[in-house]
Amino acid sequence: MAAAVRHRRVSVDGVDVFYREAGPAQAPVVLLPHGYPCSSFQYRNLMAALGDRWRLIAPDLPGFGYSATPDPADFDYTFAGYGRFLRRFVDILGLPRYAIYLHDYGSQHGFRLAMSAPDRVAALIVQNGDIYRDEFGPKYAPLLSYWSRPTPQGRAELAGNVSVAGFRDEFIGELPARLADRVSPDLWTLAWAQLSSPPRPEILLGIFTDQANTLADFTRMQSYLREHRPPTLIVWGLHDGYMPPAAARAYLRDLPDAELHLLDGGHWALETNLDEIVFLARDFLGRTHSNGATRS
Repeated sequence: MAAAVRHRRVSVDGVDVFYREAGPAQAPVVLLPHGYPCSSFQYRNLMAALGDRWRLIAPDLPGFGYSATPDPADFDYTFAGYGRFLRRFVDILGLPRYAIYLHDYGSQHGFRLAMSAPDRVAALIVQNGDIYRDEFGPKYAPLLSYWSRPTPQGRAELAGNVSVAGFRDEFIGELPARLADRVSPDLWTLAWAQLSSPPRPEILLGIFTDQANTLADFTRMQSYLREHRPPTLIVWGLHDGYMPPAAARAYLRDLPDAELHLLDGGHWALETNLDEIVFLARDFLGRTHSNGATRS
């Protein structure tokens, strides 16, 4: 039976943070940082499916979802800032050890958390979260162009993506019709309702700009994988304009023992391939991060 998903709030250094939680309090923890333009809502089904054996925790990052939006003077809306936020979040919740689900922008935040305390990472599940620039897909072209030569026109083009149409394209843009109708319009409708009010659109544009700074961190993330070799499961939707299958295979350069599964889905594979991911995650976590598993 599906586990109950509970909806909670916690203050993180004065910021009111909303998070979803499922599973027994003493079960091994799986942390679920979300991607753009979503929130913890993206993990609702995965949490219900795995909550019988694991404690799953998915926060809404500040400026997203149901969490507060502190003044930019008081919160660092950058990838590095969100990485620091995650570290404070797990410390305040008293989570000494966890697996991390790495997806989309959440992979960048999650890797920063992992590198800040490698001994606390029990395992990684990587799902369409890239750290290999040479394998970027064609959908990165507008971002790469803007990063290399920022112009008002380029910024305006990026701003056009912060819209209900732009969000819809994020969720189903590359999916074939036979898969697109599996993706609920609740995703982009809720995301737009949550992100359309100022100052959130401007914060999102700032995050687009700051993403250029993550490229220099890719080598550190790759080094982290080679040095610490966390048990890693890679589950990857094939139909992804940002992160094609080659971006998944690239992880094997640094983690040749990682388990790789390419799925007939897209960037938001939890919507199109939930049962497959649940099956693979249960098997993987059961071996690497459960009460009966050998500590890695």
